[in-house]
Amino acid sequence: MDLQKVRDYFLSKPGTVEDTPFRIPVPVFKVGDKMFGLINIHEPDKESINLKYPKDRIHDLRSVFAEIQPGYHMNKDNWNTVYLDGQLEEDFIFELIDISYDLVFKSLTKKKQKEISEMDI
Repeated sequence: MDLQKVRDYFLSKPGTVEDTPFRIPVPVFKVGDKMFGLINIHEPDKESINLKYPKDRIHDLRSVFAEIQPGYHMNKDNWNTVYLDGQLEEDFIFELIDISYDLVFKSLTKKKQKEISEMDI
């Protein structure tokens, strides 16, 4: 899957901003100042993204898909690294991004959620 397409999908989510908060220029995607995804640059020949996933179901994905591994340089109980080598369907990758976004969005205060929702109107 093309990284530009993934980046565009991240940015299509309401209230999303792209940032580079780390020492190395890793593109990080946030909603309400909370990270829900990033594009890994540690393996240029093996493109991947990191996404948040519900703690109680995170290991299920890893046991089914070889392309989904514990999050690289992330809390392994909350984050997965998803390899974009063409083995996973594009719609499935978008669904995983949606889950990560929704998980973080729902963790925001009701006030912040409302602000973000109203920005999209």
